[in-house]
Amino acid sequence: MTDTSIPDLPAAPQDEHRFPCDTCGSDLRFDPTAGQLVCDHCGNVETIAGSGRHLQPIRELDLRKGLAADLSEDQMEETRVTSCPNCAAQVEIGDGEHATECPFCATPLVVDTGTNRHIKPRAVLPFALTEEVARDAMSNWLGRLWFAPNGLQEYARRGRRMQGIYVPYWTFDADTQSAYRGERGTVYYVTRTVVRDGKQRQVKVPKVRWRGASGRVARFFDDVLVLASTSLPKTFTDALEPWDLSALEPYTPEFLAGFRAEAYQVSLEDGFVEARGYMDRVIERDVKFDIGGDRQRVHDIQTQMDGLTFKHILLPVWLAAYKYRGRTFRFVVNGRTGRVQGERPYSAIKITIAVVIGLILAAGIGYGVALNQ
Repeated sequence: MTDTSIPDLPAAPQDEHRFPCDTCGSDLRFDPTAGQLVCDHCGNVETIAGSGRHLQPIRELDLRKGLAADLSEDQMEETRVTSCPNCAAQVEIGDGEHATECPFCATPLVVDTGTNRHIKPRAVLPFALTEEVARDAMSNWLGRLWFAPNGLQEYARRGRRMQGIYVPYWTFDADTQSAYRGERGTVYYVTRTVVRDGKQRQVKVPKVRWRGASGRVARFFDDVLVLASTSLPKTFTDALEPWDLSALEPYTPEFLAGFRAEAYQVSLEDGFVEARGYMDRVIERDVKFDIGGDRQRVHDIQTQMDGLTFKHILLPVWLAAYKYRGRTFRFVVNGRTGRVQGERPYSAIKITIAVVIGLILAAGIGYGVALNQ
């Protein structure tokens, strides 16, 4: 597999995601409710310059250049990161931080001074929900899990603040033209005589008549989304969809003020392999639809892809990692919609009670049936 890292380019200046208040000098943070930078110290509010897709459209990057490590210098960036020894997450850290905690598994980290050189994000989907709203959504979700331990539910409600983190994704575009060969099957029926229970009966047996088929299908794929992180189970992040990608903003680090961002761990090449697999499945579905008939066989598909582009984007997730009785439980909340997903803890006591109640009810029903006989 081709190495898509870019070691030979000159080092880029490190981007800092800290923005001092013009009034008092304290750090500003991005406020999801206001959609602006705010100062918690003096209340100053500052607008993010240049935000809005109508002011600055999001430009895709050439995929072939990305795979060949032939991107221009302004399309790269360098950030300080720390790698978690427990879950391997690579979390960006700000200047002046000397210790932190992994937002994905709550493991204490000692920050090093390492840097990570990577493809710069082209777009960001800003947080729209505050930490308070996300926490309420998580608490409500936990409240619907009857078998969850009461202690964990209470700990989650009163525990530490949730972490707002931008999770990395790739998106891919492709204009495809596919030629195919296959067969169209038409179902017909023949009547046969069978013997059942000593008697002859006439039954209709389905058969399939196959006929060769060929043709072409075309499809444009726009923003095929691929998770570029390995820190969270894919089942978690898939369950947070859909994402309103139409609301993506051109990337500017002001949106990251007060939040963390994870560096991508899935390479551009591996991301495209996953995206190509998705595209191939959709194309095969299109081919079967084009073949028609009652049944379809696909023998060969040759796909030509043009206009291959990609972009690195950041999507907002509120994350909670709680250690409870020696185990770590993780919960994630879509920072735009409030959709929740997480590990489902189970209380042995609640399960035992449910089993006992079930047995009592079953015994009562059985006793009632016996009396009526």
